[in-house]
Amino acid sequence: MSEFDFDAVVVGAGAVGLACGFALSRRGLATVVLEAGPRIGEGVSARNSEVVHGGLYYPTGSLKARLCVQGRRALYAFLSERGIAFDRCGKLVVFNGPEELERLDAILNQARTNDVEGMEVLTAAQARAMEPDLRCDAALLSPQSGVFDSHGYMLALQGEIEARGGAVVLSTPFEGAEPLATGGWRISTGGDDPAVLTAARLVTAPGLDAQAVANRIAGLPPGTIPPGFFGKGVYFRLSGRAPFSRLVYPPPIPGALGTHYRRDLGGQAVFGPDLEFVPAPDYAVDPGRAGAFYDCIRKFWPGLPDGALQPDYAGVRPKLHGPGQPQPDFRIDGPEAHGLEGLVVLFGIESPGLTSSLAIGEEVAGRLGL
Repeated sequence: MSEFDFDAVVVGAGAVGLACGFALSRRGLATVVLEAGPRIGEGVSARNSEVVHGGLYYPTGSLKARLCVQGRRALYAFLSERGIAFDRCGKLVVFNGPEELERLDAILNQARTNDVEGMEVLTAAQARAMEPDLRCDAALLSPQSGVFDSHGYMLALQGEIEARGGAVVLSTPFEGAEPLATGGWRISTGGDDPAVLTAARLVTAPGLDAQAVANRIAGLPPGTIPPGFFGKGVYFRLSGRAPFSRLVYPPPIPGALGTHYRRDLGGQAVFGPDLEFVPAPDYAVDPGRAGAFYDCIRKFWPGLPDGALQPDYAGVRPKLHGPGQPQPDFRIDGPEAHGLEGLVVLFGIESPGLTSSLAIGEEVAGRLGL
């Protein structure tokens, strides 16, 4: 009988927290995932593009580069094996004008360095043969990119954890943790039924609350907790027929991948997100932001009709950089970073965190010596 209530506790039941719980439970650990909200996946995981990213842009040797490619391969296999909906539709990165064209070779070379399969350079004519309504001077095709049912995916992860004897406990906010003298962790939870439990290992993956949760862990050096920023992005839905079957992206902008197009699994066209740094999470969609969307979209789809964009939803990304600062890597901090055994804390798990989630779970297990 273990001296602990659980072998592992994970804080946060979004895609990444559930993937961490899955990775730990499949290694035979008695695992519980704590979620402050009333349902799984209602934070960052509920308000994104549901895109399976190829892994094109991320710097050589970064966690994002490695875990996105590994995670994508694992994700498609996971979805296929469990009958969860996805569409490996491919993605076109479109280049218009000399300044954008100058970036094509660098993006292609980075994608190949990152081991992204099947990348192709397309002329304007080749791209239009695939998508007749598209305007571009050249394009890159990433055939491994796609869209998927992220909620079906998270429900499957929850099911995998529970099938292995673990639990996902809702409406149970994390209040704090302290290391035990004999090893392991004493963890306090709140909500309607506050409790104290012990675990040999603790993983925090609470998305937008990463810094707040980390500050409640006794003994975690404050200098290891990076500043956090909220990057809001809004989406607009198209009234009318979806113009393209593939994802369409402009080249990345500073701090984000840029306002892009996708056809969702229901066949509707959605554009976004843009990027606006905000002082606190805020999910209102300002219809006035549509003007910038029209300008951006018409660079690659001149046929976008006036009045066709309808405000849809907003998401907030947990960023580790502010306006004008370079976008840093994921932070997956194990004992080598903070000196506390049996603890992994995650920060800045924004895009491509959803695509990378299964690989992040494996990385976390590795940081715990499993």
